[in-house]
Amino acid sequence: SGSRARRLMVQKDLQWGQATDPWHFLFQISKKDFEGFKNLFHRFLQVKGPSVKWDKIHKPPEDLIHPYDKIKAQVLPDSVAASLNKLVVVKLNGGLGTSMGCKGPKSVISVRNENTFLDLTVHQIEHLNKTFNVDVPLVLMNSFNTDEDTKKILQKYTHHRVHIHTFNQSRYPRINKESLLPVAKDLGVHGDHGDAWYPPGHGDIYASFYNSGLLDQLIAAGKEYIFVSNIDNLGATVDLFILNHLMTQPKDKRCEFIMEVTDKTRADVKGGTLIQYDDKLRLLEIAQVPKAHVDEFKSVTKFKIFNTNNLWISLAAIKRLHEQNAMDMEIIVNPKTLDGGLNVIQLETAVGAAIKAFDNALGVNVPRSRFLPVKTSSDLLLVMSNLYSLDAGSLTMSKKREFPSTPHVKLGSSFTKVHDFLMRFESIPDMLELDHLTVSGDVTFGKNVSLKGTVIIIANHGDRIDIPAGAVLENKIVSGNLRILDH
Repeated sequence: SGSRARRLMVQKDLQWGQATDPWHFLFQISKKDFEGFKNLFHRFLQVKGPSVKWDKIHKPPEDLIHPYDKIKAQVLPDSVAASLNKLVVVKLNGGLGTSMGCKGPKSVISVRNENTFLDLTVHQIEHLNKTFNVDVPLVLMNSFNTDEDTKKILQKYTHHRVHIHTFNQSRYPRINKESLLPVAKDLGVHGDHGDAWYPPGHGDIYASFYNSGLLDQLIAAGKEYIFVSNIDNLGATVDLFILNHLMTQPKDKRCEFIMEVTDKTRADVKGGTLIQYDDKLRLLEIAQVPKAHVDEFKSVTKFKIFNTNNLWISLAAIKRLHEQNAMDMEIIVNPKTLDGGLNVIQLETAVGAAIKAFDNALGVNVPRSRFLPVKTSSDLLLVMSNLYSLDAGSLTMSKKREFPSTPHVKLGSSFTKVHDFLMRFESIPDMLELDHLTVSGDVTFGKNVSLKGTVIIIANHGDRIDIPAGAVLENKIVSGNLRILDH
C-alpha cells in the first residue's frame, strides 16, 4: 500500500542526524529523548497489523485477580509503618487544564473548598507521614507543558511534612501523517511552535524516571515500590491494605506489579481491560482491538473489569527491565489535527501496558470509590457536592447517601469551562438523593437548590432558565419556558 511504501522510504531516508535531513535538529533535544523517540519511531515503522490475535485472548485466571474484600479482611500488622517507609507516591502531572477551559497544569484547578488536585494530594500524604511517623515522598511526573508552572506552585508546600520531587516526561516531535516527517522546524515549544511537540503518554514514565536519576536515588534511600496514579483521580489514595498485600506475597512469588481494576459499567466501555495472553496478564486497550471485535470488547458481560490506572510497581523491577530494554509496550498511534488543519500523528505508550513484562503481576478488583476521575465539569459538580465529605485530603462518599453508586450527571456545553460552570451555581445543589441529572442550554441555579431522583433541565436556544433559590426538584423535567412538569 502507499503508506507501506512511504514507511520504507522514510526508513531508508533515516540517515539520522545528517544536516541535510529533516531530523537533524532533533539531535539537540536531550540525547536520551532522541534515543527514545528513535526507538519508538522505528518500532512504529515495523508494526504490521493488530498487536493481538483475538483467538488467543482469554479471561484472566481467578487467582490472578484478587478481590479487594478479601485483602481488606486481613488485619494490618504493626509493620505497616515499615512498609510505608518503602513506598513512593507518583502522580502523573503532565496534563493541562485546557479541556476544562483553564490555563496551566490541570492539577492546579480548585476542586473542593478552594483545594486543588495538588493540594489534596499533599494533604493526603502529609496526613500519612504524620499519623504513622514515616517518610512517604511525593514524585510528580511533569511534562514540558506543566513543569515550569508546577515548580513555582510547589514553593507553597515547603513547610509541609512531605518531600516533593519532580522529573520531566520526554518531549517528542509530532509527525506529519502524510510524509511521516517531523512537523517541528526548530526546538521552540512556545507560540507557533508549541503544537509541534508532545509528551508521549504515561508509558514514558519508566524511561524518563530512570533517565532523571531519581529512580536510583529512591532505591538508594531504601524505597521499594511506587504507587502511580493520575493526579485527577481523586479516589487514588494510598491504601494500606493493598500495600500490605503487596509486601506480604511469598518470597518466591514477589509481586512486581499490581493493577487496580474495577467493575465496568456502561460508562466505562472504552476503558482498557486485563486479559490472559501467552500465559501473562496483559492490558488490552480499545485501540488494539480489531474493528470486527470492538462491540465484543465493549460488552460488559465478556470483559467485566477495566483498568483504573492506579498501579503499584517495584522500583528494582523498573530498573532491571529498563536496563534490559524489556518493557515492550504497544504503540498507541494518536491522530490529531493541528489548528492550521494539518493532520499529524503522535506515538504514545501507556504505563499499564508494561504489566506483561513484570514478574508475578496481579490485578486487584477494587471498589468503584477508588476511581473518581475529574475529566469534565460534570465530574467537578459531583466532587464539589455534599455527596462527598473531605477528610485529610481524601474524599469519601457521604454516609447520608443511601446507595453507593454516584449519580449520572451530564452538563451541556454552557458548563464546559470551569469559570462558566462556577458562574452558573450560586451554591452547589444538594445532590444526596439524585440519580440522574441532565442540563442543557442557558441554565443557572440559585442558592440551596435540592435535586432528587431524575432531573432534566433543557433551555431551548435563545431561552434562559433560572432555577430559583431553595427550589426542590424531584423527578422533574424543566423545559424552555420554565414550565415544571412531573417526570
